[in-house]
Amino acid sequence: MKHIYILFVLALTLSTAVLAQQPREGERLEALKIAYLTKKLNLTAEEAQQFWPVYNNYIAETKQARNSFRNGNELEREEKILAVRKKYQPQFSKALSPDRANQFFKAEKDFYGYVQKELMERRQQRQDNRPRRNGNDNE
Repeated sequence: MKHIYILFVLALTLSTAVLAQQPREGERLEALKIAYLTKKLNLTAEEAQQFWPVYNNYIAETKQARNSFRNGNELEREEKILAVRKKYQPQFSKALSPDRANQFFKAEKDFYGYVQKELMERRQQRQDNRPRRNGNDNE
C-alpha cells in the first residue's frame, strides 16, 4: 500500500511539473511576436541588446494601459495606449534609428493584424466543420 501511495504522489508531482512547463497561450503568442519582430527588424546583436529592455518596459506599460480601461471608455483606452507609444518612440529611436523605430510600430501592428486574421480563419474553419442542422430532414 505504501508503494502505491508513493507512486501516486510521484505521478501527481510529475504531471504538475509537466503542466507547469507548458507555455500558456499568451506566452506562446508573445514568443511568436518576438520572433516576428526580430525577423522584421533584422536586429543585430548590439541593437537587440538595446532594443529588448526598452521593448519589455513598453509592453508592461501597454498592458497596464489596456487593463486600466478594460471595462471603461474605449476612446480613453486608445488615447492611453497612444500616449505610451509616443513616450517610447524616442527610446526605440535611440536603440535602433528613427526609421527603424517607426518600422517597429508598423511591424507590431502588422503582427496583430496577422493574428486577428488567423483567429478569424480558424473560427470559420471550426464553423465549417460543424455538422449542420437544417431542420428539413427530407432532403
